[in-house]
Amino acid sequence: MEEGTKVGVKPATTRKHMAQQVLIATLGSEPQVVTLVLDLLQAKRHPITEVVVMHTIGEAVRPALKRLAEEFATPGTCTYRPVPVERDGWPIADILTEADTAALLRTLYRVVLTEKRAGRLVHLSIAGGRKPMAVYGMVVAQLLFDEDDRVWHLLSEDWRPGNERVMHVRPGDRVSLVPIPVLRWSAVSPVLTELAVREDPWEAIQTQRSIRQEEDHRRKREFIEHHLTRAERELVRLACRGLDNATIARQLHKSEKTVANQFTPIYEKLHEWRGFRQDIPVSRPLLIAEFAGYFALEGK
Repeated sequence: MEEGTKVGVKPATTRKHMAQQVLIATLGSEPQVVTLVLDLLQAKRHPITEVVVMHTIGEAVRPALKRLAEEFATPGTCTYRPVPVERDGWPIADILTEADTAALLRTLYRVVLTEKRAGRLVHLSIAGGRKPMAVYGMVVAQLLFDEDDRVWHLLSEDWRPGNERVMHVRPGDRVSLVPIPVLRWSAVSPVLTELAVREDPWEAIQTQRSIRQEEDHRRKREFIEHHLTRAERELVRLACRGLDNATIARQLHKSEKTVANQFTPIYEKLHEWRGFRQDIPVSRPLLIAEFAGYFALEGK
């Protein structure tokens, strides 16, 4: 091994959660993207106990797998577990087709879900391998990550393809981890929701979409029924049917000016409820876009 930070487990000083931590890394032909990320995480005092490497089995990847096996064979290093991307139970050689990307998503989802069910904190490195590995890694993170899980990209300013491989961080190396923000689908931990029992990512995506739609509909019902008066609810319902103020006024036996004035407090309440900036006005099109689907589902 080169001089510098070695592969090994370092104790953490302070952590909000004492859960075990695992590094899940995508791999292409460059094995150093795994060991460099591990070095940098350990330098940040993350006590990684296991490294899981997601890979295909093409000829370009095999030497990288061999090198990593040698690196982690040293006693006292992290547990190392290579996981091939599989389709119908068979490892795939590369990610070239739609079927290959579907297999990638399922494999990534299964691996991360297993770690989350076990209560582990996950660090996902998307620095290695084909671009779909990074894309689908982010999809899985959106579905399954908790607040303390992290996605990382590796930034190396000195290394270029074809250069000598440096497997570990050396003094003076310009290499760093870049945290990738994850916009999670739910603020609730996935292991506490229906996602924890979904083995298939496509099913999980549909489930999460349904959960979000139901939550959105519930919040809109709360606004309509508890923030608006009965008269205001009727105005919004008629507006969402596409009626203009003149037609609404005739139906409600009011003047058009009265109807226009009654929409003003509705806009103000919607503005406050949605938490819009003060310089963003609420208009009739926005009101209709917000609630037309609600009234359609309610059959009103």
